Amino acid sequence: MRIIQVINVRWFNATAWYGLFLGQLFAQRGHKVLILCLPKTQTLNKVKQTGLSYKTLELNTNNPLKIVHTYLQLQQIIKEFKPDIINCHRGEAFILFGLLAKKFKYKLIRTRGDQRLPKNNIFNLWLHRKVAKAVIATNSRMFNHFTHALRVPKEKLFLVIGGVDTQKFYASPKERQQTRADLKFNSNHFVVGLLGRFDKVKGQKQLIQAISILYNQKKINHIRLLLIGFSSALSENTIKNWLHQYKIAEITTITGKISNPRAFINALDLGIVASLYSETIIRAGLEIMACKIPLIGTKVGVLPDILPQNALVSPNNPKELAKKIEKCLDPNFKINILKSEQETISKLTEQTFYQKTLRIYEQAK
Repeated sequence: MRIIQVINVRWFNATAWYGLFLGQLFAQRGHKVLILCLPKTQTLNKVKQTGLSYKTLELNTNNPLKIVHTYLQLQQIIKEFKPDIINCHRGEAFILFGLLAKKFKYKLIRTRGDQRLPKNNIFNLWLHRKVAKAVIATNSRMFNHFTHALRVPKEKLFLVIGGVDTQKFYASPKERQQTRADLKFNSNHFVVGLLGRFDKVKGQKQLIQAISILYNQKKINHIRLLLIGFSSALSENTIKNWLHQYKIAEITTITGKISNPRAFINALDLGIVASLYSETIIRAGLEIMACKIPLIGTKVGVLPDILPQNALVSPNNPKELAKKIEKCLDPNFKINILKSEQETISKLTEQTFYQKTLRIYEQAK
């Protein structure tokens, strides 16, 4: 199969990761893959690291002259590559691919993984119900919106959460022992961790507040916090100020940028996804689960699709999060959620991600 993955995302976020990982999976299995992305972006830098073929286009421009130029460039790329499938991961320029689909007779696929629900207007109805041969939602909320608001026919609507690279993320007792020793965690410490860039949406502040409740009010002295992340929308200094404000700086470790996140994930006793919203595509949570670390998450995005009910908490609620973390100090409770999550992650591997998507590509009409 000849496939173009359109990843017109400036920052290398979850949407970009989803599309690029999909491109890698298909290329590794013998398909011809071309990535279309924006020039001079984080996403382009990541694409270059994979070795996949790519082209850059100003797909997100609003300038009428540039749109015409992009359309002509796109037409030439499609003519030369002769794709069987074009999979768009963002809405910008989706209409250009829709206009060219009839002429070049490729199957147009739309994957919707951002938090904004598509509007029920004439263009979206035409693109999603008539032009796209398949529509893929990455979470149940988006799937239900396509079903009820846009009335996308059920035979062309699919739910594909994604998958985790089990060659990179797995339980490693050796790395657990070494990393905990390096970070000065002993066998009695209960290490709670969050994996993600420093950003308000990721809920680092709410987790810090929750750990403060447990350490300073509940006097759970053996609890520790590991923040696996680095400065992004929030600086590391902002995080450190919160740690001092809530009096847990002495029990918290910040990793900064690291080359092997698996080793630090394995050092945890409990993983947290504390996001306030978004998480319509999940990456960090799947990586934690693949390392056989129990996971607690907020009721946002795709998290209710992958976590058992008793592992979910309300977003932006440090007290509720603290209670749930405290509950995980009970080995029986922790084992129960881990067992449920391991059943889920066994169905969310890179192979199932590939197979589900391949089936959609093949069956799309």
